[in-house]
Amino acid sequence: MRPAFAVGLVFAGCCSNVIFLELLARKLPGCGNIVTFAQFLFIAVEGFLFEADLGRKHPAIPIRYYAIMVTMFFTVSVVNNYALNLNIAMPLHMIFRSGSLIANMILGIIILKKRYSVFKYTSIALVSLGIFVCTLMSAKQVTSQSSSSENDGFQAFAWWLLGIGALTFALLMSARMGIFQETLYKQFGKHSKEALFYNHALPLPGFIFLASDIYDHAVLFNNSELYQVPVVGVMVPVMWFYLLMNVITQYVCIRGVFILTTECASLTVTLVVTLRKFVSLIFSILYFQNPFTRWHWLGTLFVFVGTLMYTEVWNTLGTTKGQPQEEAKKN
Repeated sequence: MRPAFAVGLVFAGCCSNVIFLELLARKLPGCGNIVTFAQFLFIAVEGFLFEADLGRKHPAIPIRYYAIMVTMFFTVSVVNNYALNLNIAMPLHMIFRSGSLIANMILGIIILKKRYSVFKYTSIALVSLGIFVCTLMSAKQVTSQSSSSENDGFQAFAWWLLGIGALTFALLMSARMGIFQETLYKQFGKHSKEALFYNHALPLPGFIFLASDIYDHAVLFNNSELYQVPVVGVMVPVMWFYLLMNVITQYVCIRGVFILTTECASLTVTLVVTLRKFVSLIFSILYFQNPFTRWHWLGTLFVFVGTLMYTEVWNTLGTTKGQPQEEAKKN
């Protein structure tokens, strides 16, 4: 029952979160900092109350290690959200972030000296090709949709290149953080809820450097059109409503993934998250009418087929069918 419940939380929370993030980004593309701050604050307060027991519970992992992890986590979150302000469309944003397998493999080879099968290298090649195709097509769209002025067109393309650079940096930093977290868990044991709290609580002082931007967008949020909240019937600025729903759905998404990692094998978690990304992508294209060509669809197909190949889901399912029940449980 809990795995099914967790899958429901992942799909309901993560897919809804993407919707409200795109609603926010479409109205105010530069609102990434206030969105990140609100998400961090909400999860930190919840963790302080229920995980840290109002500060009375000592962490199982020393704070100095969390400080390193938090620096990477804060950087990844801010850069990913800010990339939406750099001519990066939401579908490309989701597709690019699906390339985490590439970053994990590259850093795994360099740092952990890992070696992989030909099958996995092939799957990574597919993911890389898919991201390259989607990125190339998006670059052409940015150029064609820009002003006829050569300077305006170059400026739009330059901002887009900066956005791609930001996404690439965040992808590699996220993979490095995952490797660092993996080594900590091996040394001190798994403490996912504790890590979730400290990853969101410790970076809060860092938002002081973004206070001016956060305040400016808070003013813009206050000046947005009024919206009547369903059921409650209260009138609030629509941007604050979108932000509140984004924060709540982000928490639901994270909680769902946490429950899933404790109840299911990593293969199952990967498949659920991958399928969730695909559903979010399709909804973003259809509901928000984002431009998506046949080449984009081909690139997307490469990304998700490559991801499924990497997990070796077909081999696992085929083996499970021929195994006794007890053996199948191990997979």
